Formats: sequence, structure tokens, C-alpha cells
Amino acid sequence: MVDYTLNRRNFILGASAFVTLSALEAKGLYFERLSKNIKVGLIGAGWYGKSDLFRLMQVCDVDVVAICDVDSRHLQEAGRMVGERQRSGQIPKLYKDYRKMLADHQFDLILIGTPDHWHARQAIDAIRSGAHVYLQKPVSVDVLEGEAILRYARKYNKKVQVGTQRRSTAHLIDAKKQIIDQGLLGKISHVEMCCYYHMRKNGNPALEPVPDFLDYELWTGPAPLRPYDGLPHGGWWRTFMEYGNGITGDMGMHMFDTVRWLLQLKWPKKISATGGIYVQKEGKSTIADTQTAVFEYDELNCIWQHRTWGNPVDPEYPWAFIIYGDKGTLKGSVMKYEFTPIGKGTPIKKDVVYEKDKFPADLEEPKIELHTAPATRQHLLDLLSAIEHDRLPVADIEEGYISTACCILANISMQLNRPLKYDPLKKICTDDPEATKLLKRPYRMPWQHPYLS
Repeated sequence: MVDYTLNRRNFILGASAFVTLSALEAKGLYFERLSKNIKVGLIGAGWYGKSDLFRLMQVCDVDVVAICDVDSRHLQEAGRMVGERQRSGQIPKLYKDYRKMLADHQFDLILIGTPDHWHARQAIDAIRSGAHVYLQKPVSVDVLEGEAILRYARKYNKKVQVGTQRRSTAHLIDAKKQIIDQGLLGKISHVEMCCYYHMRKNGNPALEPVPDFLDYELWTGPAPLRPYDGLPHGGWWRTFMEYGNGITGDMGMHMFDTVRWLLQLKWPKKISATGGIYVQKEGKSTIADTQTAVFEYDELNCIWQHRTWGNPVDPEYPWAFIIYGDKGTLKGSVMKYEFTPIGKGTPIKKDVVYEKDKFPADLEEPKIELHTAPATRQHLLDLLSAIEHDRLPVADIEEGYISTACCILANISMQLNRPLKYDPLKKICTDDPEATKLLKRPYRMPWQHPYLS
């Protein structure tokens, strides 16, 4: 293992611990100088891939050795921007094929920011090459891909932090400590989660030639090869089930993972879902515009709902969770939380923590999510600490696998129009061979599915 040494003194960030970046900086407890620079590679140099990398570079003096992207314009831009930010001024080596990048270098850490259909294959290949991984969510587009990542991570003893950074969001950690862990909600027996963003792209663009700067064949990889109708970037790919898990697997995965973390939940005993394309029928999109899913636990139902049309139930919480207890209610989002007690008691409210003063460069970065940047920095610090101390990170691959798989199972339930009971040990849907076959999608040749058994 690489000898990572903390600046001035060592510290441990436990799975439920949180230290703000400002406190870390004040105490000198951040990964600034290492006895051996962490050699980093980025696979997927679009918006969020670069954003994750820049947050890492803000909290650790890493050596960004190489960057990979199938779009040469993304690649050149990312190389230039990283070179401007690196202390050495060095422009990373640029690659179109991630396999060659992994073969040419020995990385300590790989960041993966590609579309969802690539996550599992690239994460496993990075792990097998000897690297730890920061993997954007969802971890997979089928259930058994996620199980395969977990298996390889444990086999090679590599840390995989999943980009479910709500687990590293300051105001939500405060809610966990001050509200849930203190028992202020009482007995919790109902959870609602939602997303009402109008985020479903639904156009009918004409077919066109693939531009010279994009390797569309390699972009598609193991997924079905759709006729090319414009750049898949900017969210167009997300509107197709060929490449992802719909809005339940995207936005719902975030909120369900948050609730599981807050309430210390694992696999639900039953999953059911209904929905489809009810309103926005005019375009090419294949993801549901309306869906309701129920994740059932003992004496607790967690209900997810999304609509990409109409108004939100609560305009202040268009993407949120609500946890109901017999002593109070906790409503939370990426921007704030509110605790409302039943009867006597004091309401509590906390807003998102920004770090604009500590990191003024955030204000100049195009498309940055200012409310998310502190959580991403903390998430990456947690991963570095997990590597240093050989512990599991707060959003370990097992947690990302469970949250991802449950949302995929909700989609399968919606498709088959019946509830499912998944057995994670046997890796089957109990008494449902038809659903079990859908746990593993076919890969386009010559790519091989990582779950071969």
C-alpha cells in the first residue's frame, strides 16, 4: 500500500464522523503533502468528472498523471484545465481508451465520471490494475454488475467510494446526529422520497453523421448501439434506459441511499413499483416520466415518487426526503433540513454549508454546484482517510451496490408489474425466474459482462 502521510498529524474520519473543511484547514489536518504523491487518473472528462477531480485537487496535492475521454474536445479541455491547476504545471497524458491508460501507468486512485453503462466495467478494470476508485453513482445498470464490483473490491482490498455525497453533507450529518440519533423522531414507520424536476429530455433529433472528435463506438461500449442523433453529452444519454436506470436510478438512488444511511437500513424485504410514460409521449425518451416505488422493511415503508411534469408537492423541497416518526417529522434536501416536533418541542432548521470564502475558485468554475462542492471535498477526504487507515469509506461500494440494486429492482418490478423479493446471498429474485434473468443485462460484443458465473 502507498505510504500516505497526513500533514502535521494523523486523523481518522469514522463512517459517521464529520469535520468541516474549514476546521480541517485551521488545524492543518488535510492531505496537502504526502510522502509519496498520489498518482491519479480520470476516466470521463465531462462536466462531473472534471468537477470531482478539481475538488480532489483542492484538498490534496495529487499528481494527475492521465485523463481519458472518447470525446477529444473534452479531453483537450480537461488536460488544459488540469495543467493550469496542478502545482507542477504538468499537463496529464491524454487517452481515448481507458484500457490503454490503465496499462500504461500504475495509479493509486482512479476517478470515474463516465455515463452509467460504463461504471461497472471501468471500476473493475481499475481495481484489477491496482487502483482505489472514486465511482460516480449509480454503480451499475444491472444488479449483478454491482455485485461484481463489490466482489473485486474485496478480493483486491481496494477502497471504492461511491459518489453519494449526501453522506458527507454537513447539514444532513447534523440532522443525523442531532435529530435521528438523539431519538427526537421517536418510532419511525414511514418515509417519503421524491423528485419533481422537469429533467427528462424528450426530443426527436434527426440522425446525423458521427463527428470526427467523438468515438461513438467506444462511447457506447457494452451498451446497445443506438443510431447517432447528436452528442449524448449534457444529459441526452440519461433519457434512455439503454444507458442508465431512469430517474429512479439517478435521483432516487441518491435519496434512497441517504435514507438508508440516516436510518441504518440494508436490503428491503420487498420492492414494488408502478409507472411508465404517462404524459411525455412525443419524443424518443425511453425512461419513465412517472414512477412510484415502495421499499418495504419491517414496520417501515420507504416510498419514492417522481414526475417530470406538473408541479412539485412542496416547491421548497422538489427533490427531498421526509421521515415520519411518532414524535416528529424530518424533511431534508441538498439545500436544508427542517425538524418539526409533535406537541411540545423546538423546531430545528439548518441550511446547506457553503465554502465560497475558503475556496474562492469555486465561484469561477463553469457549471459548478456550489452547494455540493463542500460535500464532494469531504467525500474525497473520507476516501483518502479510508485508504490511509485501511477502513471502509462512508459510501463504500457495498452501500452503493445496495442502493443502486434496489432502484434497478424497482424498475424491474415496474416492467413486470409485480413485487419482487431479492435474495442477495443467492443472487436471485425469490420464486421469480423471469425477474432473475433480468438481473444481468446482455453485453454487446466483444465486451464481457463482469459477472460471469
